Amino acid sequence: MAKSKESWNKKEKENQRKKKKEDKVKRKFEKKETSKDSGKKTFEDMIAYVDENGRLTTQAPDLTVKKKVISAESIEISTPKREDVDEGPVEHTGKVAFFNTAKGYGFIKDPLNNESYFVHMNDLITPITENDNVTFKVEPGPRGLKAVEVKKI
Repeated sequence: MAKSKESWNKKEKENQRKKKKEDKVKRKFEKKETSKDSGKKTFEDMIAYVDENGRLTTQAPDLTVKKKVISAESIEISTPKREDVDEGPVEHTGKVAFFNTAKGYGFIKDPLNNESYFVHMNDLITPITENDNVTFKVEPGPRGLKAVEVKKI
């Protein structure tokens, strides 16, 4: 007598595969049914609005509020234009903190802002020595501000 080609183990595995396939089809169908009900969005649900601060909201803007009118000329996109600022007195007064006559340079201390300014002998109008009170103007130099047109008081 010949044995059956199908064993109990083969039948069991095939039944498991069929059940798995049926379960998958059933889950797919259930998912489709639930998504139809909850997934229906109206056009109003999909709209997003932008408020006056640029944030997204779900509420429509209130059109009864009076809008602020802004002229296009008042909007600055690049860096703002530099306005002329009065930089204080043109002529400063100070005291010579150090001056080397052999080398031809020194420093003047401004009592208003406690800054020292470099001075060279070519920028002197009258000769100066240490501890002299002087008047001077300030100009930008190669290493910072320097005193020019220096006069002894």
